[in-house]
Amino acid sequence: MCCLNFQSILNMKMSLKSIQKLVTALLVTSALAVAHAQETSDTADAEATNNVNSGGQVSLRGLTELDVTRKPDPFKRVIRDRSPYVSDYVYQPPLVPHKIRGYEISTNANKCLSCHSFKRAVESGATKISVTHYVTREGLVLSDVSPRRYFCLQCHVTQANTGTLIDNTFKPVDSLQ
Repeated sequence: MCCLNFQSILNMKMSLKSIQKLVTALLVTSALAVAHAQETSDTADAEATNNVNSGGQVSLRGLTELDVTRKPDPFKRVIRDRSPYVSDYVYQPPLVPHKIRGYEISTNANKCLSCHSFKRAVESGATKISVTHYVTREGLVLSDVSPRRYFCLQCHVTQANTGTLIDNTFKPVDSLQ
């Protein structure tokens, strides 16, 4: 038998004093082992806290720690109103030539359509949205804007003078000039 039980201890004719010493030694050894494990764990936790990699990312905006909310950049000044921008490439979604702050574009309303829809474009003087915006994925032509084209800001964006963030060698298509 691999373990000692009470009967085997009695058979060994150990004195009560010897048994007390053995139990005391086992308890002290266990307590020391637990204390050491706790101390090691606390030290490891402290080191882990000091050496945490919070996923900081260096970008054009500087160093951003992912576990810290940084102050947002100020809004860029968007030109109030201007003539439409010239396209730089074929099938480029037209850029928005005016401010859109405060425009509601949700499942309940689309402020862009109040001027750019086929029904309103002539009276508002705005550019009509393309006929492609009335076509579903399956090629079915609808009487109103297709749900896949309803959220204008997925493709159409305003412009602001921000300065060059990254050097760019893009050249517009000659035929569009």
